[in-house]
This record gives sequence, structure tokens and C-alpha cells, in this order.
Amino acid sequence: MDQYVTGETIRILREKAGYTQVQLAEKICVSDKTVSKWETGKGYPDISLLEPLAEALKVSITELLSGNLITNNNVSANMLRSKFYVCPVCGNIIHSVGESLVQCNGVTLVPEEPAKPDETHNIKVERIEDEYYVSVEHEMTKNHYISFIAAVSDDGIQLKKIYPESAAEARFRIEGVRKFYCYCNRDGLFCL
Repeated sequence: MDQYVTGETIRILREKAGYTQVQLAEKICVSDKTVSKWETGKGYPDISLLEPLAEALKVSITELLSGNLITNNNVSANMLRSKFYVCPVCGNIIHSVGESLVQCNGVTLVPEEPAKPDETHNIKVERIEDEYYVSVEHEMTKNHYISFIAAVSDDGIQLKKIYPESAAEARFRIEGVRKFYCYCNRDGLFCL
């Protein structure tokens, strides 16, 4: 983010919400000249105005600050369009099925791009009765490990968190599973 909040972002959001500068100013208890200053880049909103401004413009504070406006066109929520975000600070795993603006520990996350499994991240799947047994032969040390394994179907996701120094394996219900994912803390996301 190069700037605090850009005037262009405020103008676009104001117009999208259908407000004049006067109407927006009334909603957040400032003058229309103040809104004009923001939009022309001659000033910036006070930090105390970010929450009411974001609320009036119908966006999150994160969207307002970043200028990245999120429109979710994925109204069918097809789970096969799953995106995984992994926080490099705490290891949180965030899952979405549409466009998202995701932050964790003050870091804006980008979705992990899945690669095909390779010889060091080979996802093995066995059917055992009514379950899939999924394993990844991978070193599992404190510094290099598989963080999670997931099974995704058209209408659901099953995810198992894996911890360092344990086995990289999981069992999943077979029901419609179409994709398997594993995430290596060094090499990223893999999909089978």
C-alpha cells in the first residue's frame, strides 16, 4: 500500500454507493469540502473516521485502505474453486471459494497456487472401506513439514491439520471427493 487511503478509491466507492459528496459528508459528520479534499488528494481522512467511512461506503476497512475492492462473482460457491491462504507468521489456514481479501497478523495474504505433486511431495491415496487414506512421504521435522492435507468435493471440504514430527497422513470420507491438497511449509501447495 503506497498511500494511506487514496482519494480515487473514496471517489469510486462514493459513486458506486450512489452518494454525492454532500450526502457522504452528512453520513460521517464532516463537511463536503473535506470529502472534496480527500478525493482530490489534498488531504486524508482522520484515522477516527475510517470505520464510519468504510461503513458508509459499504466496504471493509481493509478494502478501503488497500484500494482492492472485492466482488464475489462466485455465487454458486463451487468448492472445486477452493483457495487456501496460509499465514507465514502463525500458520493459520484460511479457506475461501471466491475472491477474498485475507489478512492475518497484519499481513495481507495471497492465495497459494497449487502445483502438481512431485517426488518429494507425492500424495498417495488408498481406498480403505468407505474412506480414503491419504499420505505424503515427506520429512516431518520442526523446520520442514506438511502443514495440512485436505479433500475437496463439489459441495464440501475436509481438512486435517498436520503438526511437525507427526505422520503426514489423514483419513477422509469418500463422498464425492474430487481433489486432494497438501501444503508444505517450505514448498507451498500441491494438488492431486
